[in-house]
Amino acid sequence: MDVKIYTTPTCGYCHQAKAFLQERGVPFTEFDVSRDREAAREMVNLTGQMGVPVIVIDGSVVIGFDRPKLESLLSAGSARNKIRLGVKITDAAMSGALIGAVGRGGLGERAGLASGDVVTEINGLPVRNARDMERLLAGIHAGDIITIKFNRGGKPHKAEFIAA
Repeated sequence: MDVKIYTTPTCGYCHQAKAFLQERGVPFTEFDVSRDREAAREMVNLTGQMGVPVIVIDGSVVIGFDRPKLESLLSAGSARNKIRLGVKITDAAMSGALIGAVGRGGLGERAGLASGDVVTEINGLPVRNARDMERLLAGIHAGDIITIKFNRGGKPHKAEFIAA
């Protein structure tokens, strides 16, 4: 999913829109139109106006912080691009996401994950529970490199693979 956001530093709705995207683990590229004249021209060409924020999700333009429209576009995009590891997870006893089962032929199996592993980090970001793991995986697209750190039998392991 390709997400761009055109902002200015003093725009309150811009800050809200960025926080909204970050809370959902959606990676985005920000363009400060108060400093970047080329980005400002691009935004005006897209929308015909100078108001911010302008958010572009896979080519669909949203003017202003329109939460329902953003949620709709993000769910449509995540359904198309969702990475599935093929594992069942739950919260680990201390911290992390506990792998309960690994499906045959899935990314999890190809990465070497096994039942009982505890995922502690994905792409350098901490995994404190199953929800963290789901949120981080939601921001990964097909073709991205995924690095997963996990514990197996109390020993740290690392798997690196390309999302498919």
